[in-house]
Amino acid sequence: MPSPATRAGGSWWARRALGLALLLVQASCTSLGYVRQAAGGQYDLITRARPIDELVAAKRVDPRTRFMLSHVASIKQFGERHGLAATPNYTKYVRVDRPYIVWVTSASDPLKFHSKSWTFPLVGSFTYLGWFNRADAYTFAADVQREGLDVDVRGSTAYSTAGFFEDAVLSTMMRKGKAGLGDLTNTVLHEMTHATFFVRHQSTLNESVANFVGDHLAEVYLREELGEDAEETVAYLAAKRVSDERGRAMRAAYRSLEVLYASKKPDREKLADKGALLGRLHDELHFRRPINNATLIQYKTYHSGQEELASLLAACGGSFPDLLRTLDRLETQTFPKSQEKEIGPIVLPLLATRCR
Repeated sequence: MPSPATRAGGSWWARRALGLALLLVQASCTSLGYVRQAAGGQYDLITRARPIDELVAAKRVDPRTRFMLSHVASIKQFGERHGLAATPNYTKYVRVDRPYIVWVTSASDPLKFHSKSWTFPLVGSFTYLGWFNRADAYTFAADVQREGLDVDVRGSTAYSTAGFFEDAVLSTMMRKGKAGLGDLTNTVLHEMTHATFFVRHQSTLNESVANFVGDHLAEVYLREELGEDAEETVAYLAAKRVSDERGRAMRAAYRSLEVLYASKKPDREKLADKGALLGRLHDELHFRRPINNATLIQYKTYHSGQEELASLLAACGGSFPDLLRTLDRLETQTFPKSQEKEIGPIVLPLLATRCR
């Protein structure tokens, strides 16, 4: 078996070619308006990206940004030591004068957790689409909503081209406050995982694995680099506990609605009960946008199978390179259906291999 660096590097270059294919497919089968805004947004990032080393050395950014950027190279090196792909990404920086870099649109059936997906040749299907322009995202969402679906639009602070272009660190990736370095570390490691592990037609598997790796390795990095008692470490872990608590509430709502949708109640009653449950959840979590099936299923996309992945990591002796090598077997596996919602049953059989 090749070393993690060799395996991951080859995987990254393969996905770079797939990224070009995706760009060409989009240009041929989507609206001119979508292509224009996507190309314009990417071109803007490319032309305004500046080398991080130069910005830090010349002190051409404010002290806090300089502090954050000065860690990026070590975060990448840390990720590579733990089996993540070495790529040219995150060597440049772009200041973005808006709170989000893209707006992500997703959709689901209103009375069952079934995501709408968009399929592209070679690279597979995806259960979400990102838009550089907020107005375009909401216009697209309105069109999808007319199909009778629940639709969610959320802002995203990070953006990846899956290796087709050299992704830059964006100002939107830098959260305010002491927890910001941990968030940036998590994001960089999350995106590095996408360049290392990718299974076609399996958004939940891909995102949940990246979420698991980013969450766990970010904590390790902060403790090793800054120390257990560093302000940044303490603040990040505190913020993560709050996020985990919100996650438990989202998962409980998801499970309750699954039971409701499977019941024999008339659809009218199901919709009324659903509205009441989600209204309570919205108030409890102080959500800034409406919560519907698409909102909950997108959360599920990023947080499925975390316990099973933790068990697999333990079976691999806590080694992330071994974990990623073991997960790599899934890239050639045939799945019962595309876009599996639960990755636990996918990961569990790997435990028997014990990372061999």
